[in-house]
Amino acid sequence: MSTQPGGYYLPSPSHWPIFGSIALFLMAFGGVLMMNGAGGGTATLVVGVLVMIYMLVGWFGTVIGESESGKYNKQVDVSFRWGMSWFIFSEVMFFAAFFGALFYMRVLSVPWLADADTAALLWPGFTAEWPASGPAIAEQFTPMGAWGLPAINTAILLTSGVTITIAHWALKENKRSTLNWFMFLTIALGLTFIAVQAYEYGHAYKDLNLTLESGAYGATFFMLTGFHGFHVTVGTIMLIVIWLRCLKGHFKPENHFGFEGVAWYWHFVDVVWLGLFVFVYWL
Repeated sequence: MSTQPGGYYLPSPSHWPIFGSIALFLMAFGGVLMMNGAGGGTATLVVGVLVMIYMLVGWFGTVIGESESGKYNKQVDVSFRWGMSWFIFSEVMFFAAFFGALFYMRVLSVPWLADADTAALLWPGFTAEWPASGPAIAEQFTPMGAWGLPAINTAILLTSGVTITIAHWALKENKRSTLNWFMFLTIALGLTFIAVQAYEYGHAYKDLNLTLESGAYGATFFMLTGFHGFHVTVGTIMLIVIWLRCLKGHFKPENHFGFEGVAWYWHFVDVVWLGLFVFVYWL
């Protein structure tokens, strides 16, 4: 490893991308085997996941070690900030595509199908109303209401945005005890959100007959909330890693982008959920 004076940090060649490629190949190959009913699919997928976890722990551990040893300068910090900013922007576009699909179906395509001649070509009893199902949906389903579990989860996630902000303030003020406790609270709120959403999914399937097969509404509901739940899960894992680093004394008031990057991501997750609550649950 070498550092150019006043310039950019140049890391040594790394073997971790090779492990990442192997992990992705095993996961994809295992998934294909499972979907085609071939033997060994599950085992191959599990091995791929384990290799991926090994790669993430090793690679991030290397980056953490480099950071704590003082190898990163201001230019590296700026590049990290730009990288995280573009990553979050790509995530915004990811969710924008699904929100766009919801908008197209709910606001545009369903009203277009209200024309009598067009409706006659679809199926008997078709009505251009939302939530829309389809001719193959033999059983009725109940849409998920906004003012039950979703409202509770909204309060939980918004509160977690407050707790991580307090933790960030404590870090900048070098109040380590406050930092550690409010990071713990943020993680606890994130785990609670995941648990409530899991219960909500069980309630949807068991009591509301709302499934992925419940037409356009069911598909968009589970696609949007499911991907958001996945992002909350990833964000919670990131928070746990950052919390453990805080307990070890990592991060300084003047140098803590690793913390800031995770905080940015968590606030992004909060904002996306507000959009979900309004456009998927409420309206």
